[in-house]
Amino acid sequence: MYPETKTDTLAIMMFNLVGVAAAYVLLAASLWLSPDVPLATKGYWGMAVLLLTLSLVNFVRYRMDNQARNDRINRIEEAKNEKILEGYVGDSFSDDKDK
Repeated sequence: MYPETKTDTLAIMMFNLVGVAAAYVLLAASLWLSPDVPLATKGYWGMAVLLLTLSLVNFVRYRMDNQARNDRINRIEEAKNEKILEGYVGDSFSDDKDK
């Protein structure tokens, strides 16, 4: 209904998206380059999965926050428009009764 405004949330979402992609790439490279799995590689995989999980949680949270903000703005503007319309309709009915 109303155009979305740009905020710093977009930058944070892009940063988290890059983090998710980097975590996937690091995990895939680790799997590819290690035919036998020593303990150090297992730790590397654990860090990659931890970073991936953290990035995904942040990505979803910021998207939900942004959507809630847009919904709140739309509800406020709809209520304001409704009040303006009620005032206009009320004024026109009272003018008709005076005649």
